[in-house]
Amino acid sequence: MKKRIYIFTGKGGVGKTSVAAAHAVKSAKEGYRTMLVSTDMAHNLGDLFEKKLGKEPESIAKNLCVYEIDPEYVMENDFEDMVKSLGKMLPQDAGTNLADYGMFPGMEELFALLKINEIYQSDNYDRIFVDCAPTGETLSLLKFPELLSWYMEKLFPVGKVAVRILSPIAKQFYKVELPNRAAMSDIEKLYLKLYDLQELLKNREVTSVRLVTVPEKMVVEETKRNYMYMNLYNYNVDGLYINRLLPKDVRNPFFDEWLKIQSNYKQQLYESFAALPIYEIPWYDEEVRGMKAVYRICNDALTTEDIFDTKEITQRESFEQTKDGYLLKLSLPFADKSEVDLFQSESEIVVKIGNFKRNIPLPNVLRSFAVTSGKMEEGTLLVEFERFGGQKDEL
Repeated sequence: MKKRIYIFTGKGGVGKTSVAAAHAVKSAKEGYRTMLVSTDMAHNLGDLFEKKLGKEPESIAKNLCVYEIDPEYVMENDFEDMVKSLGKMLPQDAGTNLADYGMFPGMEELFALLKINEIYQSDNYDRIFVDCAPTGETLSLLKFPELLSWYMEKLFPVGKVAVRILSPIAKQFYKVELPNRAAMSDIEKLYLKLYDLQELLKNREVTSVRLVTVPEKMVVEETKRNYMYMNLYNYNVDGLYINRLLPKDVRNPFFDEWLKIQSNYKQQLYESFAALPIYEIPWYDEEVRGMKAVYRICNDALTTEDIFDTKEITQRESFEQTKDGYLLKLSLPFADKSEVDLFQSESEIVVKIGNFKRNIPLPNVLRSFAVTSGKMEEGTLLVEFERFGGQKDEL
């Protein structure tokens, strides 16, 4: 069996923790070695399972461990060598305390992800379920490895061969052996760790991102944006969970208008996310707390046999050769053409949507090509490149 990672995200207060926990409980009950991880600094796994948790993973049932990650604790106890490497990137008069890393926004999130990677590589678990912070923080979490890699490539002496080979897009165009890792600098080794982390999280056979939402206007709109940004950063979203649905047969006039509202936005979700498997979770008459309450979600909503299967919904971005040059395809569902900005530098193409942007490295062959057009077509950004002077080239 291939090990798997499932990341649950959504707007704050929609029930991500209970949904992630239900999957973990179901997985453990099926006999799989399961880890449930929280990267949300406002941890509530302990509250959900009514158990006081420490700073290390704890077993709470057969085949089930839970872990509330404390990034500062992880830095000090699990990644001492990496902290020293990062210290070399700081001014000479700086120390190596956590506070010194303010120059690297998102550093805490990075160590949370590195810990998840370490857990995955340990082979102690078959499935890892990650309860993430609200949408904005999750996006910061998931985009940070690629962002830090980009800054390292620009600002620090990372070996040029390693940079070219490890570029997520460009690597397919090079047939050069990786340099000996033992001979690489600390900065290059850190770069490799970041690359490995990116590839793990973006491997569609390993990692799934699943969205949790409720049928309300603001939440539905944020869920659409979340899906768009996840695709911008190349993550595979393969499930949508509509939480807190009122029963249709509720007999109380107070809920009549709420039933209409929920019905309207539930329909919108089904229409907007038709490509995704969609799961419905009822609104319970009691607080979701304790193992018994979590089992209710398993029995009511997680009943399909393929709930843990790999589902590749969208493709990773790709460069394709055309008659006149090359074409970049990038899935951006729900993106409005007016929101998307494109910039090209000598070595990359920058895609910006609102406050989020992604720097996509260009294969060397495209360094002599220029963007001639960009358009949105059925949720996909299509960027055309043509060679300066109209000459053609081969990959």
